[in-house]
Amino acid sequence: MKELNNLGNKKFIGYVGTYTKEESKGVYSFTLDTEKGEINDVNVAAELDNPTYVTVSKDNTNLYAVAKEGDKGGVTAFSLNNQTGELTKLNSQATAGSPPCHVSVNSDNTNVVTANYHTTKIESFFTNDDGSLNPATFVEHEGTGPHKRQEKPHMHYAGFTPDDKYVIAIDLGSDRVISYTIDNGEFVEVNTFNAKPGSGPRHITFHPNGKLAYVMTELTSEVLVLEYDSENGKLSQIQAVPTIPDDFNEVNDGSAIHITSDGRFVYAGNRGHNSIAIYKVDQVSGELEFVEWTSTEGNWPRDFVLDPSEKFLVAANQKSNTLVLFKRDETTGKLTVSQSGVKVPEAVCVKFLNN
Repeated sequence: MKELNNLGNKKFIGYVGTYTKEESKGVYSFTLDTEKGEINDVNVAAELDNPTYVTVSKDNTNLYAVAKEGDKGGVTAFSLNNQTGELTKLNSQATAGSPPCHVSVNSDNTNVVTANYHTTKIESFFTNDDGSLNPATFVEHEGTGPHKRQEKPHMHYAGFTPDDKYVIAIDLGSDRVISYTIDNGEFVEVNTFNAKPGSGPRHITFHPNGKLAYVMTELTSEVLVLEYDSENGKLSQIQAVPTIPDDFNEVNDGSAIHITSDGRFVYAGNRGHNSIAIYKVDQVSGELEFVEWTSTEGNWPRDFVLDPSEKFLVAANQKSNTLVLFKRDETTGKLTVSQSGVKVPEAVCVKFLNN
């Protein structure tokens, strides 16, 4: 694209996935003005039931949102006007049961995958030329863990490795991170990383060097530093660091994890401690050095995202119904509040149009 998001290089279009249990109407859009350091123009972009997670295709032509449809759950596909941010529904694919909790799309927008916390499934949807979805193929999982919330598999993430070679599926319920290939629509397991029992892995982010990955655990509030072998999809742990202070004894659920495009800083979200933990990445070993915690100025930060310029970070506080905008120091990685209390009901997931 000649100009970032067709709004120039000062403004960026973003989207918020939400729960719709109270007052939310569905997917919201907003504009980030980086010159003013403000979020503006918060509007309902698409009315949907429980579109808790959304993703945008790399070419900014489509948005995909998980959704509930009566007693069914699935994914809804939208075409996207990257000049206005307007969404137009293309179609949806849904099956009996709860909706997924995570959705991703590969880099050429030919395959969408989802993870379902409740049904033990991950699903694959091949797309048509316009980005609309074909019916899913899926794989079900088995297994348990020692924690009271690990009575069965709870698939919390499904996404593609940076080279699109594998789908990574993360099971909070059995402490596994599984590498799959997709062969004629079918999932083929190629490798499995077993995390510490009871840790509850949740989300993953890959270092831009393609040789490292960082996993956030929900139940033990840790970041796992992993070596990634692209030849066979194998992940091997080299470090684990806590995301909360040693003396924090209240309930904390680890949430999202993201890395900067230069691979220098990792950010990890804490629900309960209500903070973002900041780490500096050793550029030789990939190991993490703790920098500091920053309050999210709200309750239950379910997710956050770096803006396309990476000079800002937006956090979504689900239980206080707010977005908070942070200015990011690109040298130290530290965050300072630029704007707080931006109202978005039941905010869960935040995504921008791609740079």
